Amino acid sequence: MPEYKVLFLDVDGTILRPDDTIEESTKLGIASVQEKGIEVFLATGRPLHELDKISEELNIHSFIGYNGAYAVYNQEDLFKEYMNERNVRQFLKIAEENHHEAVLYTNESNAFTNLESPLAAQFIEKFHIHKNSRYTPSLVNQILGITLMNLQECDVELYNNDDGIHLSQVHLEGLRHCYDVIRDKVNKGIGVQMVLKHLGIEKESSIAFGDGMNDKEMLMSVGEGFAMGNGHPDLFQYAKHKTTEVTNSGIYNGLKKLGLVD
Repeated sequence: MPEYKVLFLDVDGTILRPDDTIEESTKLGIASVQEKGIEVFLATGRPLHELDKISEELNIHSFIGYNGAYAVYNQEDLFKEYMNERNVRQFLKIAEENHHEAVLYTNESNAFTNLESPLAAQFIEKFHIHKNSRYTPSLVNQILGITLMNLQECDVELYNNDDGIHLSQVHLEGLRHCYDVIRDKVNKGIGVQMVLKHLGIEKESSIAFGDGMNDKEMLMSVGEGFAMGNGHPDLFQYAKHKTTEVTNSGIYNGLKKLGLVD
């Protein structure tokens, strides 16, 4: 059996249940691997400035945020990849022309194109995010990630381009019409690979759990990739393992399968 050295955990739908709480078994599992000296990272589409509460509750201080655009290891910045300004302007133009909305993430805030809309209010409530502002063009060179809102499935092709960018549907109950903008060369998988290289850890010694299609690359970049039982149906083919749901000790049961908890 490999000597496991690092664990990467998605947040929404993996750690957090639909009611925004964390199972006691999840807390126990994470604490158990930390006691064994295994490094634990939160790997999420969320901006890092919205992870304080979860970080404190789980005693985790290393992160891959913005779907792989920014990584921190024990308060040390590892890398930060801003979006191309041209792509940001292009996506905003398409969104405006098609009555879509967007939230653009900087290192300090969540900038909404329409902060007063019911859709923005729903998004803010679902993700319990607090550092919200109105988007202004002065932020165009500070964007680490984008979530598009109010899209129908047929709208996704409007955003197709040749710059290695695709959309990934947000896998959260009540937000079916929201899509994360994922860069082929900046995603959770690339982030995981860069962290492994920085820490000198082999792929075989790494573990990851996720539930959404934005976790696909991450699950393929570790030795032991677990798709949550509540995961997107298309995700299972990319995971080495399938565990139980986020509401049924999914993380704990996965760690148990690896012999890391009793």
